[in-house]
Amino acid sequence: MRCHGCGASFDVPAGERVGFRDACEGCGADLHVCLNCAYHDPSAYNECREPNAERVSDRDRANRCDYFAPGPGSAGSGKPSAGDAKSALEALFKKD
Repeated sequence: MRCHGCGASFDVPAGERVGFRDACEGCGADLHVCLNCAYHDPSAYNECREPNAERVSDRDRANRCDYFAPGPGSAGSGKPSAGDAKSALEALFKKD
């Protein structure tokens, strides 16, 4: 799992849960948040693939969702930087 705030990596052993009050040691961001959940999907209804989950308005703040499962996280803003985008385009249109 990666912190949605700073991108720090966390190992969550199988069978262990992320607590409602757990926070990132690097930046202090809450860890039990939608952005760190395996079910979080911005394109899904309620932005969650778990149909029984209640709506959460602040996806970057701690919540008490019982369906939370550690996922990949959004690794910061989740958006590529301008440099990343430019590099990808240059690689795509590179002539041999």
